[in-house]
Formats: sequence, C-alpha cells, structure tokens
Amino acid sequence: MPYRRARAETPYPWTRAGRRARDRGHVALEYLGFIPVLLIVGLAGVQLGAVAYAAEQAGTAARAGARAASLDRSYAEACADAVSGVLDVSCSAAEGEDTVTVTATVRIPALVWDLGDATKSATMPLDH
Repeated sequence: MPYRRARAETPYPWTRAGRRARDRGHVALEYLGFIPVLLIVGLAGVQLGAVAYAAEQAGTAARAGARAASLDRSYAEACADAVSGVLDVSCSAAEGEDTVTVTATVRIPALVWDLGDATKSATMPLDH
C-alpha cells in the first residue's frame, strides 16, 4: 500500500484545500439571494400573459358585439358570450349613419398587480 499523507482536519487557509473549505457554503447563499428575483420575474411574466389574454378577449368581444349589432341582434349578449367565463366584460355601442361601433372593456385579472382594464373597439357596416 502506498504511503498516503494524512489530511489535516482544518486545512491552512492559504492552501487550495483551505480555500475550498471556506467557500463551501457561498454558492448556496448566492442561490438563496437570487430566488426572490426569479420569483418576481416569473410573476411579472404571468401578469403580462394575463394582460395579453384580457386584451385579446376584449378584441374578440368587440368584434362579436359589432357583428351582432350590424345584424340587428343583441350586441351585449354576443359580447358577453364571446368572452371566457372568468373575465368580466362590459360593452357599449354607438351607431353612425351606416356603421355601428362596439367598445368592449375587459377587467384584467389582478394576479400580482392591479392593472385596470383592457378596452378594444370594432366597427362593422350596418346590414339594412
């Protein structure tokens, strides 16, 4: 059996083994400090997705409401039916000479921050 030198229990700080022993917990502490940043970025991404989804749903509701109003149907019912059940929507219509404009307002879900409403409008020609 070859001769092995016994390892010291507490290595000298100026040696390579001493530096490894001192730096052993630093990486774990750095990860713990970075976790809140990752959580905030992740929640901001989810909130941004909710904003985009609400804006898309508002556009869909406005188009459906304008289509229904141009055919002399209930724009409010068509507007509400076009939106997912978890979102709150309100619609208003304004008729011109030969067009109708429906404006849909959808409440953006407040997952982290309350960002208000998403509003979209659509105009369709009246079908006489």
